[in-house]
Amino acid sequence: MAEKLSFLILAIAMPMMAHGNSIGEGPEAVQEWFKNLPNAKEKVTKLHLYMHDVIGGKNPTVITVAQSNYSLNSPTMFGLTRMMDNALTVGPDHETEPQPESNVIGRAQGIYGAASMEEIGLLMTFNFVFTHGEYNGSTLSVLGHNPFLHRYREMPVVGGSGVFRLARGIATANTVWVNITSQCAVIEYNVIVLHY
Repeated sequence: MAEKLSFLILAIAMPMMAHGNSIGEGPEAVQEWFKNLPNAKEKVTKLHLYMHDVIGGKNPTVITVAQSNYSLNSPTMFGLTRMMDNALTVGPDHETEPQPESNVIGRAQGIYGAASMEEIGLLMTFNFVFTHGEYNGSTLSVLGHNPFLHRYREMPVVGGSGVFRLARGIATANTVWVNITSQCAVIEYNVIVLHY
């Protein structure tokens, strides 16, 4: 009974909970966009942003959703899986604080898992969800290998929505600040995408 009531409340509340940051075009508008695609010119967009990864503390933006007994004893954390909802900002902010102070332009939302038995390497699948500024309501989807102990990591951009429909490109990551004690990091992303 309680489960049915919770579902009913969620179903009624969903339209009211929708954020104003979605492009939200219906299927007819999307179909029209595709109809005009042969006449569209491909564009190159370059983005420079910072992701704030907070695993520890009172307000984590990353949580562990799965791990095995093997993960706890593995030098590469093999099998550890985490979900993230990290702030994206225009600047790196204070290098002593995990909470962003510069303009938040969106969220990095997705999941990553330790997928290598030979080195510390993550399989990442996440979206840059833009909630403010020029790309408000649009997303970019990233899927790839992230050997995060390397200085630079390159991951493919495999799609997008809104302004970034049919996007493809590269996201280059570089960790610019880490605090082992508070388990926080700031990762710089340089993104180059082709889209219409």
